[in-house]
Amino acid sequence: MSDSRPLSAPILLTGFDPFGGDVLNPSRLLAEHLAGQTIAGHLVVSEPLPTVFADAPTQLAAALLRHQPVLVVALGLAAGRAALSLERVAINIIDARVPDNAAAQPVDEPVVMGGPAAYFSTLPIKAMRAAMLAADVPAEISQTAGTFVCNQVFYALMHQLARQPRLAATRGGFIHLPLLPQQGLPSLPLDVLARGLRAGLAAALEYAADARARIVHPGDGS
Repeated sequence: MSDSRPLSAPILLTGFDPFGGDVLNPSRLLAEHLAGQTIAGHLVVSEPLPTVFADAPTQLAAALLRHQPVLVVALGLAAGRAALSLERVAINIIDARVPDNAAAQPVDEPVVMGGPAAYFSTLPIKAMRAAMLAADVPAEISQTAGTFVCNQVFYALMHQLARQPRLAATRGGFIHLPLLPQQGLPSLPLDVLARGLRAGLAAALEYAADARARIVHPGDGS
């Protein structure tokens, strides 16, 4: 199938509103910070998503069809992490440990009824990690995006890319961010997050296939 989008199709970043008592969310701030910039000839656009199970996938789907991006990276907050975490896999489950911003707290529900058990990111996450590290920004590959709205959006994103013909050539995935310094520790400043994400996006545009690299993860067996 041919790709009918212009060569300058945008890069779409999404970020969530604050939740769980926080007054800000670095994912939305970072997406808005990079919006309007250009990376390898592609304009960065951003779209806000609510931290609401009932609404986030619908708003994401509308944004995808509106922009028809070359790349889409959904961003989310993972307090306790100290690096940009490139997520490898989204799973078809919602199991909310806390309520969302509409006070909904689903337990053991599918993201998509009858959908595949999981989707892998189609971003070259190892190449992106290497580029982020080369830019002197902490980065890691993560094997779990959790079971909250972040994972729901990641799964919904990959499901949409897999099923929507107009998005057949779009690659996408999810990156979790640490806190900002004013929120607590561990944390990374917004300018550092921006430098790392720009480097990662440039690598994603450069690499059609991911780099092959052995990465040892905490807890790996012998």
